[in-house]
Amino acid sequence: MNDLYPLKFAPLFKDKIWGGQKVKTQFGLDFSPLPNCGEVWALSGYPGNESIVTNGFLKGNNLNELIEVYMEDLLGDQIFEQFGEEFPLLIKLLDSNDWLSIQVHPDDELAATRHQGRGKTEMWYVIDAEPGAELISGFKHTVSKEEYLAHVEKGNLTEILNYEKAKAGDVFFVPAGRVHALGPGLFIAEIQQSSDHTYRISDYNRLDPKGQPRELHTELALDALDFEYRSDIRTEYEEEKDFTVPLVESPFFQTNLLHFGTSIDKDYADLDSFVILFAVQGKMTVVHEKGSETLKAGEAMLIPASMKRIKLVPETESKLLEVYIP
Repeated sequence: MNDLYPLKFAPLFKDKIWGGQKVKTQFGLDFSPLPNCGEVWALSGYPGNESIVTNGFLKGNNLNELIEVYMEDLLGDQIFEQFGEEFPLLIKLLDSNDWLSIQVHPDDELAATRHQGRGKTEMWYVIDAEPGAELISGFKHTVSKEEYLAHVEKGNLTEILNYEKAKAGDVFFVPAGRVHALGPGLFIAEIQQSSDHTYRISDYNRLDPKGQPRELHTELALDALDFEYRSDIRTEYEEEKDFTVPLVESPFFQTNLLHFGTSIDKDYADLDSFVILFAVQGKMTVVHEKGSETLKAGEAMLIPASMKRIKLVPETESKLLEVYIP
């Protein structure tokens, strides 16, 4: 069996009622013939949306096929033991040209009961934000279920939601159960559990392309929602150039930021996990013992668990998110 190497994948483009043009104008990704692109699934093993390899001798295979063959060598021993042939993370770009629906995601326990699937904890890294851009995350104060339902019925739910201004470089951790929505003018990198379970609470009375109101999940959302006020909405960190800076540490994923203008050696000898490199700025070469691969803004690369050393060589000043399972 040939040795594994850093894997690149074809993006999956999703048109959304709230989508825009930034993946084309900022990252040069061509989503034609879609009229807009709200989401790019840069790395996915989600059923029906499996990423396809674009480089090397495994070109044309999808991610789940590789897991069947390479198992622990690709994922890591502990991860293959826990998840089997299910890839545990989903990596996206989001371009919100309008408000996304106000929504909440179930946790693992609720998702297993209702959907025989995984919950959805996620994080956002703001790549770019137009002046005044904002988002919703959590409640502005602790509310009761009764108070919440009264606001939903009256159509003034936004009065009890927490709004946050957002700018480039901001990080927001969104655990399952937290009500949230992105506002217009945000270009986001999203790291999440591999799940597509979303309970839509409010959608501003928008109509779908067929002229019908989009489905709401008011009752389903009740058991998922965390009604408590939380103060940890925005993740604080100090960016330091040419160093690995931790952003989010959770049971579901660890995400670090690398902002670098010189070569960086990475040693994963102590890590029992695959590593995802998600470029959000610039262009670089990923050098490994068998050769090298290029990586540019908007692309995700999967470093197999069996590969322990790489070198990142920037062609221009670059930023990437480094993601793995702790």
